[in-house]
Amino acid sequence: MNPPQSYIAVEGVIGVGKTTLARLLQREFNAQLVLEVFEENPFLSDFYTDRARYAFQTQIFFLLSRYHQQRQLATIPRPLISDYMFDKDRLFAQVNLDGDELVTYYRVQEALAENSRLPDQVIFLKADTDTLMRRITARDRPYERNMESGYIDSLRTAYDQFFAAYDAAPVLVIDTTEIDFVRNPDDYDSILSRIRGAVGEGPRQPALPGLDQGAMAASVAAASDGEARGVGPAAQHLSVAQITSIRAELADVLAHLFRLATHAGVDLEAAFQEQIRRERVLNVEGESS
Repeated sequence: MNPPQSYIAVEGVIGVGKTTLARLLQREFNAQLVLEVFEENPFLSDFYTDRARYAFQTQIFFLLSRYHQQRQLATIPRPLISDYMFDKDRLFAQVNLDGDELVTYYRVQEALAENSRLPDQVIFLKADTDTLMRRITARDRPYERNMESGYIDSLRTAYDQFFAAYDAAPVLVIDTTEIDFVRNPDDYDSILSRIRGAVGEGPRQPALPGLDQGAMAASVAAASDGEARGVGPAAQHLSVAQITSIRAELADVLAHLFRLATHAGVDLEAAFQEQIRRERVLNVEGESS
């Protein structure tokens, strides 16, 4: 494997430096760059304020957004650098969801994962929780100002466990707790040497100290506005068993819909957004008439 043919995914917990490193590697390898589109998720700010209420909506929006990007990877020339891989969505779901919501998520995610592309090389950046919290505070994104260290610590643990067992692609683990590859050129050079070795460009380097280790949302929001955990007023008369059964059936229908759309070459996300735009236009025209 060498960079001209490689798809490299940089992964790690929130605040570890994934996007920064991906941008640096793009220049080093003269590569295409695919970045996760997270700021378009309209539930994200509410999620960090009330995770229990908004976890499912947030996760499903991310799942569909990431799937949409994954479908485009086949057409992007190599080398390709990304600041996430599709499997990370399931990792976050395991931390944020439980019960029927997690079961429903699994059904949909498994259908979509059939069409995801594995990276040729994964770079797993890690750091301790205190370091991650300092970096999150320093970048001062408005929706991250309520970030809890306990949540970051649970994600850090989930990432460590996930990559300890991950064998679908080669993984290079880099502990960034004691280094600063943005401000310290020596730290960056050390990381770059290890990455070049991992992808077959240059000698493999030993681990050094500190290195060893939009529219869719509007519809979902309207459906979930009355209840924190998923059922609206019309379903209040149903039993728990009936609601569970309905959710399972709907998840199966949704999974088959995604498979059908994939085979037919239909962009469900674009079609959904277009439908919402049409409904908004009709609503405005109706109010003005």
